[in-house]
Amino acid sequence: MDFFNLFDGNPYNNPEGSTFTVVLILVIAIILLALFFRFVPVGLWITAYFSGAKVSIGDLVGMRLRRVVPSNIVNPLIKATKAGIDINTNQLEAHYLAGGNINLVVDALIAAQRANIDLEFEQAAAIDLAGRDVFEAVQVSVNPKVIETPIVAAVAMNGIEIKAKAKVTVRANIERLVGGAGEETIIARVGEGIVTTVGSSKFHSDVLENPDSISQTILRKGLDSGTAFEILSIDIADVDVGRNIGAKLQTDQAMADKKIAQAKAEERRAFAVAQEQEMIAEVQKMRARVVEAEAEVPLALAEAFRKGNLGVMDYYNMKNVQSDTAMRDSIARTNPSDNENGE
Repeated sequence: MDFFNLFDGNPYNNPEGSTFTVVLILVIAIILLALFFRFVPVGLWITAYFSGAKVSIGDLVGMRLRRVVPSNIVNPLIKATKAGIDINTNQLEAHYLAGGNINLVVDALIAAQRANIDLEFEQAAAIDLAGRDVFEAVQVSVNPKVIETPIVAAVAMNGIEIKAKAKVTVRANIERLVGGAGEETIIARVGEGIVTTVGSSKFHSDVLENPDSISQTILRKGLDSGTAFEILSIDIADVDVGRNIGAKLQTDQAMADKKIAQAKAEERRAFAVAQEQEMIAEVQKMRARVVEAEAEVPLALAEAFRKGNLGVMDYYNMKNVQSDTAMRDSIARTNPSDNENGE
């Protein structure tokens, strides 16, 4: 059988070729339809169509070509359409390609609409791309949030430490969510206000008697400026008395003064010991001179004998005087010890 006769259009001339042609066309049609339904989410288009969302087959094909998952765009669009929010696929797709969370933005827009909060899609998208949870921000704007600060220690003028903990009720400020400071700044500023208020109090008892003075002082400072929140109230949750910092500082100062005084006394003692050693050395030096001088006496006597200035009797009288002097010295050294022994 000739191969080209299989495609002959006359079924009577070649019935086998006609059957093969029909089968081949059906297979090609099935493959094309499978590729079409694979590439184009017709089911999603039907859902969007009956939901009132404006999505065309061309839009879905374009999403596939741009490697965007159509369901990630169409489902939020259906949700927004049902809520009466006017947005299109181009806005959603642009935000999706920028790395934003479309579901979160649409939920925030719906929540803002229900709460009569003026929030546009561009503003919500900017908040989302800034890294903030825009849906949570809308919720906090409707239902204020309580931020609890850690325990802050401050010292009054009388040296007594006060430990306080505050609860700050804040409401999100939609206009300042982009570029505004977060909760950490609120906590830091409230802590600074607590330290300032307690530190300016003359006595710690004043703070204990009137903890509301801390709240009033902090609120007057306008601590929410430049932040993404609006402070509604500041309540002091707990106030406690800590250590006596003044007494501890005085004790530490006294110990420091004591150590300084001991160091100076040790310096003076070392100086005195050094002087004593110098005097002992000086005495030894003088004794050496005396011994040296005494060594010259016999030489002088011999010289006097040779020159006739000293006679024999004079020499013996001098020796007797020396002996008498030595005896008296010996008696003088012996008597004090005898008296001490009770003799």
